[in-house]
Formats: sequence, C-alpha cells, structure tokens
Amino acid sequence: MTVRIPAHDLGAQNFNVKARLHWNLTPPALVEHAVSRGEGLIAKDGPFVVETGKHTGRSAQDKFIVRDAETEDSVWWGKVNKGMTPEHFAALKADFLAHLGTKDELFVQDLFGGSQEAHRVQVRVITELAWHSLFVRTLLVRPEIEALADFLPEYTIIDLPTFQADPEKHGTRSGTVVVVNFTEKLILIGGTKYAGEMKKSVFGLLNYRLPVKGIMPMHCSANIGPDGDTAVFFGLSGTGKTTLSADPNRTLIGDDEHGWSDESVFNFEGGCYAKMIRLSEEAEPEIFATTKRFGTVLENVVIDPVTREIHLDDATLAENSRGSYPIEFIPNSSADNLGPVPKNIIFLTADAYGVLPPIAKLSPDQAMYHFLSGYTARVAGTEIGVTEPDATFSTCFGAPFMPRHPSVYGNLLKSRIAKGGVDCWLVNTGWTGGQYGTGSRMPIKVTRALLSAALDGSLNDAEFRTDPNFGFQVPVAVQGVDSKILNPRETWADKAAYDATAKKLVGLFIGNFAQFADYVDPSVLESAPKAA
Repeated sequence: MTVRIPAHDLGAQNFNVKARLHWNLTPPALVEHAVSRGEGLIAKDGPFVVETGKHTGRSAQDKFIVRDAETEDSVWWGKVNKGMTPEHFAALKADFLAHLGTKDELFVQDLFGGSQEAHRVQVRVITELAWHSLFVRTLLVRPEIEALADFLPEYTIIDLPTFQADPEKHGTRSGTVVVVNFTEKLILIGGTKYAGEMKKSVFGLLNYRLPVKGIMPMHCSANIGPDGDTAVFFGLSGTGKTTLSADPNRTLIGDDEHGWSDESVFNFEGGCYAKMIRLSEEAEPEIFATTKRFGTVLENVVIDPVTREIHLDDATLAENSRGSYPIEFIPNSSADNLGPVPKNIIFLTADAYGVLPPIAKLSPDQAMYHFLSGYTARVAGTEIGVTEPDATFSTCFGAPFMPRHPSVYGNLLKSRIAKGGVDCWLVNTGWTGGQYGTGSRMPIKVTRALLSAALDGSLNDAEFRTDPNFGFQVPVAVQGVDSKILNPRETWADKAAYDATAKKLVGLFIGNFAQFADYVDPSVLESAPKAA
C-alpha cells in the first residue's frame, strides 16, 4: 500500500541509495523476503529461526557516543559511556553511507519508541536484513497505517551487519561499532547481526531525552493488579524479573523498558525479547507458547534442518538464545501498553551470599540507595576461577543503557516515590540458610506469597523489625510463611559465619557506593548499611 511510504523519504534525509526500498512491510512479507534471501528457516510450528554468528549478545565494548558540545557536560563519561570524536564520526558516517549506497535492497520501518504519545520518539530504522526489519518492527511501537504517510523521523538508525569499521580511521575498538550522535540524531550499527543492538539503542536515547522532561526511564518490567494498581519490577539477569511480573492474576504492561510520567507507567516497546535457552512449558507457559507462533523470531535456537523441530535445551549456538514476539502474544497483556503510576516498586536481587531477607520495606532514601547500587550476585561455578559468590553492582539496574549520571535517575526516582506515596520493597530471590553451596535457593512459593502480601497492601499491617546490617524494615511474621525464613541469620546453622558474611557484603555495598557520595543528599548516605 502506498500509504506505507512517507512523504519524507530517504532522499529528503540526503541518503543517496540505489536500492529497492521496502517500506513498513508487515510480518508475512518480511518473512517471505527473509526466506527467499536465505536469512533463516521457518520452524515446524511457524516461528522464523536465525543465527547471528559470532555476536550472540550486545557488543558493550564497541558502543560509543559522539562527544561534542551537546554531550560534553550531559553524558556520564567513563567505562560505560565511551566517547567518539566528531572527526572520527564524520569519517565513519561517510563510509557507512557509501556502504549503504552499494546495497540493492533495503528495508525501512517507521516506528515509535514509547507508548505514551506525549513522550515517545519517532524512529526510522534502515536495515539490510529483512529479519532485522521484522525484529525492530516487533520490538518497537507500530504506528497506525494512516499515520505513516506523514511520518517525520526524529532519529534514524542505520543497521548494516556487513559493514566493517576501521579502528584506525574511525576510532573504534574493532570492526564492530554501535554509535549514537545526539546532535545529528543518527545511530549507526555495523559489524554485528545481533538484533538487540537496535532495541537497546532506542532505550539509550530515551534514557537521554526523557529525564530533561522529568520522565523517569526504567529498565524494568511492570504489571497491573485487578484493582488498577501498578507494580514495577527492577532486576538484573537471573533475579526473576520476567517470571515474577508474568502473573496470571495481573495484567502485563511490559517485560523490559518503561517510562514513569505524571500520568502513567508506559511501555517503551511493542514486543518482548525473552531468553529461550531451557525454556520450560510448565514454568513459563505463556512465553513457551510464543515459540509455536508465526511472527516470532528465534535467535540462535537450534533447529533440525529436516524436521524443522526446535531444540530449546541445546546451547550449541549460544547460551543467550532469544525470542522476539509482539506483546499481544501474551494473553494477559495490556491493550494500551500502559497503566497508572505505580503503587509498589520491587527491587529484585539474587543474593548468593544468603544475607538479605526474602523481603524488606525501604524508605525513599533507602530505595534510592539500592537503586543506585543495583546489586545482585553471581554464583560459584558460573565462571572459571569463581569459587565463592561474586557481588555484581549495575547502577539503576541497567548501567550499560544510562547515558546520564546515575544520580539523575536516582533523584528522579526518589522524587516520584515521595510524590506518589509509593511503597518500595527489596526482594531476595537468591539463597537462604547459607550462601551458595551451603544454603538453598529461596522457595518460589515464599517469594510469591510475600509479593502478593506486599502488592495487596496486607504486608503494610505486619509487625516489622529493623535489620541490624542494612537498616531496612523486615516483617516478623507473614501468614502462610515460616517466620524463621524471614530472619536470614536464624536460617544459618553457623551464626558466626552469617555475621562474617554479612559484614563482608556490607563492606562491598559501601565500597561500591563511594562513587555516588558526592551526588546524593546526606539522608541517602545515612541510609547506607552498617555492619552490626
């Protein structure tokens, strides 16, 4: 349909291409192109299966932001946000556009980042792979067809896996590059077939834009209860963010990226991007069902070339096998992709030290402290040489995607918590009865029972004690939960060992937070843990 081709085309953007352009194609057409071009296979039950080659995840060390007058004083420069000079970018852009001009066929999607109209960004995505076009169409928010004719892109992403950067000429680390230029509103992705780079680039630019408007961008999942109460779940990989927010009794807003405005919590995306390795039909039936639907893209999932059966337990291609699918594939998802402002915020952590209680209530200052800390722990045996739990801190529960200083996001969170009277909870889905190797994983039924009590408000009426190490409030008794498990020290056979481990973890928290000491109020520093 010609209405899918906007008046403001690539020529209007000064992109000189000879390629045949495919504008805003729908999934059936994109899959047809992908199959005919040999980009992947259709599996037995309908999903499209692809391999991404050597890049099976994000190339964090190859990501850059152009360092110029716009970004010099607004970006938190350092290990995460690495600068590229305007001169290097100019050389890269020239070579990138030259490479674009050699293509015989290109796919273009005009999309929104953000479901709330007042705060979304209009993004044009140009790809050389048909399945990348399908992926980004699935993951971002799709405009109505009638809106496409007048679509005017604010940002443009050009995604060329076959482009190879020249480190000496372009200032990159390798042939792979992901770079955003906030001044030119242009994002260039080259040398990688991992489609998640496009999704996270849009997340990064929203994390840069929205705080200026007072909007809180969040790396979290979110759902709504039957009474219209929104809950937000922050958590790093392995903490249960997706599992716990996918509650059959609550409506899913989204699984990964959201904004918090004065009016709502709104999903940045129109789809989900779930890990597929060893996915269980029993444990996650809604996500498992998407692996049998046309319109889903499975990345690095092993497929039998003859029978076209997929093997989700086979990690031959990648441990980080992924599936992307429209959010409406989840039965209890929000039709509007948004919900009211939150009543509850949950910080999920998998504490492999076995020190933290299964749930604790946080003050606004404590919430800011734990948000900036972004704590979880890797367990022994996950990497060569790791013989005991290893603390991991990822500020704002998403450091790789936060261009501004973490205090910007922390202060936004603190002010919104105070303004909305939000209840904040720290939930440990990790270990109890000892650290990893001695204790056991926190029972999921305990976690769900405590979460239910927090979300329905009944936990607020419980009796609380003050944790001697972290200072937050811990319930003494909750109906249906063994009171002993609520006090982690009591679950350890060796109380002296618990005290020593707790002291160690407190020291790790304090050492990590030193980098934020000059950017937060004294009340936040006073909420820091203290060894008993």
